[in-house]
Amino acid sequence: MPKPLEVQQNTQFQLDLKTFVALLAGFFSIAGVYFTLTSEISQLQIENIRVQASVLLNEEFRIKWPRGELGSLPDDAKQDLRIEYLQRDISQLEALVQKHLNEHHAE
Repeated sequence: MPKPLEVQQNTQFQLDLKTFVALLAGFFSIAGVYFTLTSEISQLQIENIRVQASVLLNEEFRIKWPRGELGSLPDDAKQDLRIEYLQRDISQLEALVQKHLNEHHAE
């Protein structure tokens, strides 16, 4: 029956240089993977925060823009002014047509 291994304060073991270098390389490899993964996770968390903020701004814009709560573009103001002029012109033309129709019926 083999003797159980006893580890004491003065227990010694030998390790050749090749094995030590391999263990050291494995340790640095695992440490590099760990730091790379934590860096990528942090980067993804920051990107997630930016995307959430962008989505909130988009949602606010999507709701408030049609209501006119965010103002209007200069082109919209020009278009609105043109529409007002057209409405005024149409009202004047309708009045002229009505006047001519009334004159025609009066004859």
